[in-house]
Amino acid sequence: MYLATILPTTTMPAVLFSLMLLGALCSLGQAMSREERHRLRNQVVEMFDHAYQNYMDHAYPADELMPLTCRGRVRGLEPSRGDVDDALGKFSLTLIDTLDTLVLLNKTTEFEAAVRRVLSDVRLDNDIVVSVFETNIRVLGGLLGGHSMAVMLKEGGQHMQWYQDELLHMAKDLGFRLLPAFNTSSGLPYPRVNLKFGVRGPETRTGTETDTCTACAGTIILEFAALSRFTGEPVFEAHARRALDFLWEKRQRNSNLVGTTINIHSGEWVRRDSGVGAGIDSYYEYLLKAYILLGDDVFLQRFNIHYASIMKYISQPPLLLDVHIHKPLLPARTWMDSLLAFFPGLQVLKGDIRPAIETHEMLYQVTKKHNFLPEAFTTDFRVHWAQHPLRPEFAESTYFLYKATGDPYYLEAGRTILDNLNRFARVPCGFAAMKDVRTGSHEDRMDSFFLAEMFKYLFLLFADAEDLPFDVEDYVFTTEAHLLPLSLSTGPHSSSVPSNRTSKEELDDSNFDWTCPNTRLLFPDPAYPRNLREPIRSAVDKSCPRPAPYREPGMGHPPLRAQDFMANNPEHLELLRRMGVSLIHLKDGRVQLVQHATQAVSAVAAEDGVRFMQDMMELSSQQQKEQLPPRAIQIVSHPFFGRVVLTAGPAQFGIDLSKSSTGLRGFATVAEPYSGCSEITNAEYVQGHIALLQRGQCMFAEKARHIQKAGAIGGIVIDDNEGSSSDTAPLFQMAGDGRSTDDITMPLLFLFHKEGNILLEALKEYREVEVLLSDKARDRGVDVQEVEEDCLTEATTPTSFEPIGQSQMSTLEVDELAPEQVTPSQQEVSPVEQDTSPAEEVTPPEEEAGPAEAVRPPEEEATEADLTRPKEERDSEDRGEPQGDTDSSSQSVDELLADWREDLEAFQQMEKDEL
Repeated sequence: MYLATILPTTTMPAVLFSLMLLGALCSLGQAMSREERHRLRNQVVEMFDHAYQNYMDHAYPADELMPLTCRGRVRGLEPSRGDVDDALGKFSLTLIDTLDTLVLLNKTTEFEAAVRRVLSDVRLDNDIVVSVFETNIRVLGGLLGGHSMAVMLKEGGQHMQWYQDELLHMAKDLGFRLLPAFNTSSGLPYPRVNLKFGVRGPETRTGTETDTCTACAGTIILEFAALSRFTGEPVFEAHARRALDFLWEKRQRNSNLVGTTINIHSGEWVRRDSGVGAGIDSYYEYLLKAYILLGDDVFLQRFNIHYASIMKYISQPPLLLDVHIHKPLLPARTWMDSLLAFFPGLQVLKGDIRPAIETHEMLYQVTKKHNFLPEAFTTDFRVHWAQHPLRPEFAESTYFLYKATGDPYYLEAGRTILDNLNRFARVPCGFAAMKDVRTGSHEDRMDSFFLAEMFKYLFLLFADAEDLPFDVEDYVFTTEAHLLPLSLSTGPHSSSVPSNRTSKEELDDSNFDWTCPNTRLLFPDPAYPRNLREPIRSAVDKSCPRPAPYREPGMGHPPLRAQDFMANNPEHLELLRRMGVSLIHLKDGRVQLVQHATQAVSAVAAEDGVRFMQDMMELSSQQQKEQLPPRAIQIVSHPFFGRVVLTAGPAQFGIDLSKSSTGLRGFATVAEPYSGCSEITNAEYVQGHIALLQRGQCMFAEKARHIQKAGAIGGIVIDDNEGSSSDTAPLFQMAGDGRSTDDITMPLLFLFHKEGNILLEALKEYREVEVLLSDKARDRGVDVQEVEEDCLTEATTPTSFEPIGQSQMSTLEVDELAPEQVTPSQQEVSPVEQDTSPAEEVTPPEEEAGPAEAVRPPEEEATEADLTRPKEERDSEDRGEPQGDTDSSSQSVDELLADWREDLEAFQQMEKDEL
């Protein structure tokens, strides 16, 4: 088996690091044949070609490819995505990030052409504000990795004979452009820098920030030290060491943990939660890898002290849960983000194999539930944030665990990653990020790290040593998987800023524990890894609890329960009146509940009214924790072949698509009348088809009955509020009409206006459009296959909720409510001055409908559930809005697809900390 071996020494100037072949002790599963591994290796190369060639054909020289619309993402020309766009600097990011991947995959000719393009086309003096962290790991790291590969090839005597360190000169230029960010009293860099003007002065448009993430300041040393040792300029390594020294000094001394966000001037922790995921992850990674690359014991000593605290407080195998640095026994949150998936790989380098196997297995089981690892998931393995931007961390850990164990189980895990990328993320112009892993809907996004990291680790997983153009064990991977040669440990390094050496009492032998693991202890019997995985697999499979609604002990129940209340039920309205609760229809489609204790028919009824209001608030809070997942409408006919997936809202009646393994497939047609509020006049066309309807004028259940009577096999209701989109408004669950809906035996889904127009325009351009209604997208371009039901898709992230104070008058604003799901929208405490007729419909402008609140006409009952991601605190620029309001009905399908805007606000803080 392969095992990580790190040899600590205080006498050797360099460090020996290798993943050594110690001999196959056993066979821990059905071995994959050499032919199958080679087939998968070749498949990795084909997939890389598909992504890289589409970037070069459709996006270059732009920074990134937009794979749904087949064009480049140019900062300033596309709507702003906030901090995410700070990675883009108009320097052909994807090409630079991919340079050393080309060499590893034996594409030497393409590498030479790419280097020439970089040298001739890329400018680094752009007047643009970029992330110091992202530019360092992606661009500076990419240039250094490319330089390392160019030197290696030149020394081979066959390629790059013309190369004269041009990439290194560019890297040095970029390094000097990043240096102004380090001009702080603490040595911690500003999070952003202007490539042309630095950080000082109004023309820089930066330099006013006060906070940065720990990883942002602590993930500099590999690239800056390599730059110093390649060029002989000590200033870069000196600044990187100073930043690391400051972070080490500011660790919490009792717990030896660091927080997530720090003030770059005072050194005070702004966010005191500590984990191994977003905001901190690569700080720990770079401490260990700085020791490996540079041979400086101080980095290993610090890493081991941190690691001991991580294993004591954060690690709860197989979970890794954030804690508070001052109270490390107190959990800081109940969910994990996907960036921590790198940690098992780091544990392999550390030599601590057992927890690496356990955590990786947990991540693998969650991945198999959703096809991809959700951006965040809860401790009971439910989806917390449903996005997946094709992150490579899980593939990275899979590769390192295979190297450490030789267990073919990890080859199968790699096969799963490959298959899911091809089945669910592959599109004609590349690979598209997943907007929602539950439905399979896409984002128009293919980040540069997908090419820089994902294909490296997958190729190495399946390749033989003879397939590689060089020995990867002569290099260390940066956090962006760029390759830096271990020979740099003997190069000239900085002495201008002495390291803050670890105190003598911390320099004991225990700080080197596990750096040379005893394989006999790690693998006492042949089934060791499998025995570790089995209980974790079972735990993930069985973790789908459904907590019962909370009830205060001993509290009585009002005559009407909140979960039974319907806004159009006369008996319910009468009960409310007797309890002093009045219902008022607001102009934006919501209804407001107001309780006047003095208007109740008796003191007992007033108490019932108070309990009803409390019950309603309690139900709202509970439902925010158990919200409904969206459904998917997939266009499966030519020329779409399943590549277009629209996010849809479900109904409380009809067939539950989450209980169907195949979904419903059929051709779409527009019903007449379009409202569906009277008998269908084109029944001959609707029969056997999925009918398209417009929202408004009657209840959803009434529409369903009319098209079902006409012979439809399903229905899709399209919002009549022009410009509405699931990107900016929460989906809601369509409710019944107050009477039994058992007679409705077909599925009905809801689309917002923009998504609905995608379908309508497809119907205009192509005579026959076949769609698949399901709980999540099926394989692209192939027949629908049975998919395992997934209880993990039953939870999403709650919207914000503020308790309502109680007084003689209680006010509660809610949407019109349904018996099964009652979820108030934004809740406000405000007196009501006038009544609004239920028949009156006033549709406010689109910009007034915020992401936490859906606007709909009051004559339709629906239960709103926020199916978007949570909005975290952010100090970034506001997300830009498209200029102008065009008539989307006149746009082509491609233009409408181009109109899709990435819904990234919920990930703003995490994307700011770490991509």
